[in-house]
Amino acid sequence: MSFRASESLSEQIAQHLAQQIIMGDLVEGERIQELRIASELNVSRGSVREALLILARKRLIEIFPRRGAVVSEMSAAQVKSLYEVLSMLLQLACRKAADNWRQHDLEGFVGQVQRLQVCVDELDVEGFHEGTFEFFFMAYRFANNSYVSDILEDLQPAVRRAAYLALHTDRRELEESHALLKGVVDSVMMRKGVQAAALIDDFCIHQRNQVLDALLRVKQIEVAWAQRHRR
Repeated sequence: MSFRASESLSEQIAQHLAQQIIMGDLVEGERIQELRIASELNVSRGSVREALLILARKRLIEIFPRRGAVVSEMSAAQVKSLYEVLSMLLQLACRKAADNWRQHDLEGFVGQVQRLQVCVDELDVEGFHEGTFEFFFMAYRFANNSYVSDILEDLQPAVRRAAYLALHTDRRELEESHALLKGVVDSVMMRKGVQAAALIDDFCIHQRNQVLDALLRVKQIEVAWAQRHRR
């Protein structure tokens, strides 16, 4: 792991661990051992401890007395709550984008949709996953509200974790997600804010349902495995 001077050491450690959680290398319920992480990354336990506090604020882990840090559960109720809030905030950004965009703003959005199409054609799940969040990052500023932008930034790790699960469960999700995002951009270009907001809500509902389906399948596999081992 190489460290960047522009970010604190604890922030970079947090990003490193967050990526492992998002990609499923660290699974829910798994304990994160400070000493092991410090040894692997050649950093102090104090820096790791600060990184874990950051991850706890991002809701990727929970910290328990005498038990330490554990990767947080991703339950159906949590997923529904997450996408409910995400949809409301992104709808606000879309409506304002439709009202306030200028020509140079649209060039970035159109270019990003084209890059996402390449990811769809090449079945590049990781590239599409990252590109989607770059798309939304460009939209945040249209809210013109620092509270909204801050909340969206804080939600991003949890949403990345959920979205990664959805995209890897069904490759058709790439095409459907791309079509919805392209519809959002087209609506914004026509200054149809209500239509853009409705499409972003459709996008959030669609992805939420994909995540819920994936969680159900994972739970079914876990139950079947447990029953098999009891025999």
